[in-house]
Amino acid sequence: MTHDLIVIGAGPGGYEFAAKACRQGFKVAIVERDSAGGTCLNRGCIPTKALLASASVIRAAREGAAFGVEIESFKPRYGVAVARKNEIVGQLREGVMSALAGVDYINGEARFVAADTIEVNGEAYSAPRVVLATGSAPARLPIPGSDLAVTSDELLEMTELPSRVAIIGGGVIGMEFACILHEFGADVTVIEYCKEILPPFDRDIAKRLRTALSRLGINIIVGASVTSIAQGQVTYEQRGKTLTIDTDLTVMAVGRRPVIPDGLEQLGLDVSRRGVTVDENFATNIPGLYAIGDVNGLCMLAHAATAQGDRLLGHDVNLDVIPSAVFTMPECAMVGLTEEQCKERSLDIAVAKTTFRSNGKAVAMGEADGMVKLIADRSTRQIVGCHIMGPHAADLVQAVADMMTARVTVDKLAMAVHGHPTLGETVKTAAEMLCK
Repeated sequence: MTHDLIVIGAGPGGYEFAAKACRQGFKVAIVERDSAGGTCLNRGCIPTKALLASASVIRAAREGAAFGVEIESFKPRYGVAVARKNEIVGQLREGVMSALAGVDYINGEARFVAADTIEVNGEAYSAPRVVLATGSAPARLPIPGSDLAVTSDELLEMTELPSRVAIIGGGVIGMEFACILHEFGADVTVIEYCKEILPPFDRDIAKRLRTALSRLGINIIVGASVTSIAQGQVTYEQRGKTLTIDTDLTVMAVGRRPVIPDGLEQLGLDVSRRGVTVDENFATNIPGLYAIGDVNGLCMLAHAATAQGDRLLGHDVNLDVIPSAVFTMPECAMVGLTEEQCKERSLDIAVAKTTFRSNGKAVAMGEADGMVKLIADRSTRQIVGCHIMGPHAADLVQAVADMMTARVTVDKLAMAVHGHPTLGETVKTAAEMLCK
């Protein structure tokens, strides 16, 4: 069967690209070996946000007395939260299938037999252009006992939680699960190899989050290398010492690896350790074959995959301004460069920091533990980075990302009128500090 375009993978990058290409008049087929929506919908962004919503209700119930609401007793029920999560995923999956109306949806494993031809369930499909949007899968450390740990995939399917959980990896996945499991009553320990959690984030934000979560009772170990996993025990090295912790469940959250369809290695696809090698137009070294999203390893975020697909369709998308967030409790979010990256590039920058403790809305919400860090270029006055830990950090950073895309200067941001009382006033305050 012949099409104009074949898309492999029905995650955010793949299904949105396919739907938009179909609306532009292309005859499109999309191949998905699992469930529509990809990792983001089925085993990532959405399931964890559903569980975090349940965790936030637990925290609100526990802290209700301070707000004048006496709750004599409540019982967290993880299995019920998981059932709610599954219902939400199913509902949104139906929306994905609706968006793909007009696209030939093929459920099965794609195998390349030629650069322009794949085989699925014994049938051949061909197109002059094929787009890889196959995403990524959880990675595992090459250490003894690695197979004894569960990944985020298996963890999301569990309906009961053990008392003690060790999470290997203090990145986005590890820290979000640490917050979820802690609120549901588990004794959580996070072991991170780097000197600080959330390695891609600004150090001020990451350190502040680690301090906040440690105060809540989450045990966080940094600068530690896990060397082996045994039944009920994790061994790691830190500062020259070999140490162990006892655990009932070990979670492997050490990043993700690209998923490469069968047959491409034989065709000579160029793949680096990060992912499929692509040029600025997301073309691979095989003519007619493109790769977007996690599989190319450029920016492993669902919305980055969608944006790359939009660029592939010819839209003018600014891929230099991509916000990211970790939905811990409190949230952290960032866009642009960190202060460390600015220094590495020898940029002449001005940095302003302000806290949520001086923000009326945050104090009234009982969420005053947070910070806004705004970075601007001294000469151009352009905003080059924004980093936030605090309530609704992801939404606040998105507003700054919009300004960065529109090339709004920090001076104009400082003069913009913000409603009062709002959390956004923290960003305005930081901008005003840069204008003094």
